[in-house]
Amino acid sequence: MFETVKKLKRSALLHYVDSSFGGTAVSWFLIGEDVEDLSVELNPDTESVKNILDETNVNDNGYEPSFDVDTYYANPSDGQFYAKIKDIAFNRKTGEECRTKILEVLVDKTEGPYDAWTEECIVKPQSYGGAQGGVRIPYSVTFSGNRVKGTVEITDKVPVFTADSAANND
Repeated sequence: MFETVKKLKRSALLHYVDSSFGGTAVSWFLIGEDVEDLSVELNPDTESVKNILDETNVNDNGYEPSFDVDTYYANPSDGQFYAKIKDIAFNRKTGEECRTKILEVLVDKTEGPYDAWTEECIVKPQSYGGAQGGVRIPYSVTFSGNRVKGTVEITDKVPVFTADSAANND
């Protein structure tokens, strides 16, 4: 079948953003160039309530995942992604104009298809400028629901996502 992979390198977890931002054709932009550290913060939402009988109840309200890319350097060769992040930042775009999809791929076996998930998200630049060395536009990605599990085949560095038959896995 397939050979078991040992300890995963960080490069085995891939994050792509649809740089078309709702356009007619999905165009996946791989996040990672100039990025030394990226973790999805799950931000679990739980609350403990103690009643008058000294019993504790825990309400689990799910997750509010997000991540920050602090080291994105403005790079016109990034095509659609650069054009969109520049547009959002400099024209102070909000709402639906910042909405797109995220694709997460876990390469945990020696050949595909690989497990993958897509989800709607909001991409928001946090600032622009920075120190000597390049114009930075750090941004945050906030997951916003409609998570779908599936698989990805990667050919010539281009991922193609296929949703599982039970597509919506929220």
